[in-house]
Formats: sequence, C-alpha cells, structure tokens
Amino acid sequence: MSQLDALLDKIQDLKEESKANLEEVESLQECEELRVKYLGRNGEIQELFDELGDLPDEDKAEAGKGINKLKSFLQDRIEEKKEKFKRREKEKKLKQEGIDVTLPGRSRGVGKRHVITQVNDELTTIFKRMGFSLALGPEVESDYYNFEALNIPELHPARDEWDSLYVDDEHLLRTHTSPVQIREMESQEPPVKIICPGKCYRRDTPDATHYPVFHQVELLWVDENLTFANLKYVIRSFVEEFFGPEFSMRFRADYFPFTEPSAEVDVMRPDGEDWLEIMGSGMVDPNVLEAVDYDPETYQGFALGLGVERMAMLKYGIDDIRLFYRNDLRFLDQF
Repeated sequence: MSQLDALLDKIQDLKEESKANLEEVESLQECEELRVKYLGRNGEIQELFDELGDLPDEDKAEAGKGINKLKSFLQDRIEEKKEKFKRREKEKKLKQEGIDVTLPGRSRGVGKRHVITQVNDELTTIFKRMGFSLALGPEVESDYYNFEALNIPELHPARDEWDSLYVDDEHLLRTHTSPVQIREMESQEPPVKIICPGKCYRRDTPDATHYPVFHQVELLWVDENLTFANLKYVIRSFVEEFFGPEFSMRFRADYFPFTEPSAEVDVMRPDGEDWLEIMGSGMVDPNVLEAVDYDPETYQGFALGLGVERMAMLKYGIDDIRLFYRNDLRFLDQF
C-alpha cells in the first residue's frame, strides 16, 4: 500500500470515528472537547497535515484535499451540535424564567401617607386657606423658649403638667410647639399670623390616650384690635371644615400660663351625647408679648393648640393612640 493510500484510509477512519463520537455528545462541554481533540492546535487534523510532508509532491494535492474536506466536515458538524445544545439550554432557561401570562398578576402594594401625616396635612391646609403661614422650629429647645418666655418661670406650678425629657441642664425635647411662636415673634414685627406644626415629647407612660411622642398644630395671630371674637370665628370656621357644620361647639373657661383669658374647646357629634375636648385656646398673655418686645397696649393676639393624634382619633373613631405607632398595616391601610 502506498503512503497516499495509507493516509487516505486514515482520513476515512478518522471521519467515521468522529461521526460516531458526535452522535454520542450530550452537552456543549462535550462538543468543545471534541473540537479540541480533532481541530485543536495539537489535534488529529493537524497531525494529518504534518504527515503531508512525507508524501511525494504529486500526491500532496490529493491528500491535502481529503484532509481539508474532513476538517470542513468536522467544523460544520461540531458547530451544528453546538447550536443545537445552545437552543436547548435557552429554551430550558426561558421555560424556567418565563412568565405565564395566563396566571393572575402579582400585585405590588403602593405606599401611602401615614394617617397622622394625612390629618396633619389636612389641619395645616385648612389654616393656610385662612391666611396663616407655616412656621417650624427645633425639636430640642432651651428652657427659656420652652417655658420662661411663655410665662412659665422656674418653679411655676404649670411645669408639673409636663414631665419633660431633658438633654442637659438647659435643654430639653420640646413639650409643645409654642416655642416656635416665640422665635417667630422675636424675628419680626407684627402682624404675625402663623401655624406651627411639629413633633413634641413628654415623659408619659403609654396608654390609650398618652404617648411619649405626639404631634401638635398650634396657631398664633398677633395684630392690632384683635379680640376673643376673632378667635371664636377662626375656631368655628375650622370646626365646620374639619368635622362638618352639623357638629356642635362650646367654649369652657380654663387656665394656661401663656394666654388670658383661656378656654378649652369641645365639640359634639350630631347624634352624640358627650362633649369631646379638641383644643386649648385664648388671648396671648401680655407678659408673653412683652417678652418679645411687643407693646401689649398696641397689639393683641390669640393662640390655639391641638393634638394631631387626638384629632385623628375623634375624626375616625379610634380609641387607642398606641395604634398609630405599631406599624400594623391592617390598621393603617384603613386610612
């Protein structure tokens, strides 16, 4: 047998072997292993090309043609197999990760404002429509702004009503938003017409009606010729808009160190029998006006303060303030 015949037989044997091996492959990895075995730099096709050098010149063309034909055959068949396995893997992945459009969709909840935020925004919006401007202040206050400038000097009995949270000897977490009123009056001349919403703190033991953290909205109007009648008009307008015109309203005489005269305000539901307290109010005490260098002979003012949590409880019939802070979506989603 000549060298040419021997090489051609070797080419044919390699073709049959490779065809059999390609039929048995079951993955992309096995395809790659066959490619390296036959078509790699040191693969069996390269070995056939190396043997061409030992053939007579007149036989090299025929032998080279046979080797190249085998090489093309292997390249095509291996590529076909690879494509087949790639498609199979892609289909498997799509099946695993695909979306079945025949199934009901998965709804994703949309966040919304907390009920306290909703009520706070409603309160401030009502007063803004009456012409009051928003004023904010620090939550850590000095003893002067929280008490003394509001006609509550050291050892005054009224301080017993606030079991305060002190940061140091001179500073505390504010017990009401009234300090904002003092800061605003110090920074401008009358008229002053503001609302002061914000968070407050008192060292209360949590129960159905008390919590160490709560929210207030306070109002202040200082100008010439203001009277208690102006205060009553503002409160009546507020009650009608927030609760409804069918609610009854009354004033009860009370005492606050920073207002004189002072009054609590109560409302009653149309079908109710009990009065419900909603806020404290009164004419600004002359001592408070003098503390900010306002002439009490020229200017008068009135103020009111209400708890946001209490207003929410009254409006929605909630009987426990602690529910606002438990982060229970079953409760919060109702509002």
